[in-house]
Amino acid sequence: MISIVIPSYNEEKGIKRTLTEVKKVMSDSGIDHEIIVVDDGSTDKTAEIVKNEKMIRLIQHPYNKGYGSALKTGTKNAKGDWVIYIDADVQHDPEDILKLIEHTKDYDMVVGARTKKSKISLLRRLGKIFLGSIANYLSGMKIPDLNSGFRAIRRDIVMEFMRILPDSFSFTTTITLTCVKSGYSIKYIPIETTEGVGTSKIRPFRDGFNFILMILRTITLFDPLKVFLPISIILFIIGSLYGLYYGIYEFNIPDGAILLIISSILIFFFGLLADQISSLRREIR
Repeated sequence: MISIVIPSYNEEKGIKRTLTEVKKVMSDSGIDHEIIVVDDGSTDKTAEIVKNEKMIRLIQHPYNKGYGSALKTGTKNAKGDWVIYIDADVQHDPEDILKLIEHTKDYDMVVGARTKKSKISLLRRLGKIFLGSIANYLSGMKIPDLNSGFRAIRRDIVMEFMRILPDSFSFTTTITLTCVKSGYSIKYIPIETTEGVGTSKIRPFRDGFNFILMILRTITLFDPLKVFLPISIILFIIGSLYGLYYGIYEFNIPDGAILLIISSILIFFFGLLADQISSLRREIR
């Protein structure tokens, strides 16, 4: 069975159309499925609209807990072996669900990667490029779409890492990096998105900072040296150049240079220790 989870928060303008199109696609396909809408404490008519729809499971949060929390609730209550996440604001084409399902036999997660033709605001596009560059370096591989909200994933994988997945928009970023660093096979398929109806819930600067923080936390959990080693090298180089300059021209090595070098050494060994702990955790898992 396939479980389709649709997180919604004040999506009265798009939820009915999304449900109608998803139901049609899945009904025509003949694939055994269920559709779960998680209403994340909406203050508009979202829940009321969903209640009037047939063949839909509605789960309501008593208050707004966050995008990631809605996905986690939907996954916990899903009956299928595979979970498909799709947004409620009609930006995704429900026909693409079948493209995701097509690859579920060969991969652990299938992600809809937004192409250049997709309707994304300039600010979000720049943020996507910036965050993607950081994630590509830290993960050691090219990730076509780091935080796509349209994906299919084995339910047991999400349940395995449920404790580290955030309740915020960083959920998709975290599950992507987690699967990459855990060695799960991932397939990216190109999709085109349209401009979603309603008001975007993403706050570029606040959520952008949270995305960066979550990327660092996730990589530190699985591959600490990717974070600690560059910092250690940079501090060592700065400290060495600082000390060398004053040593040559003033015949005196300043305390600041010594402090930088010592800090770089401490950070390096702290990274080694964190790497050993990470390796032991993976062996236990």
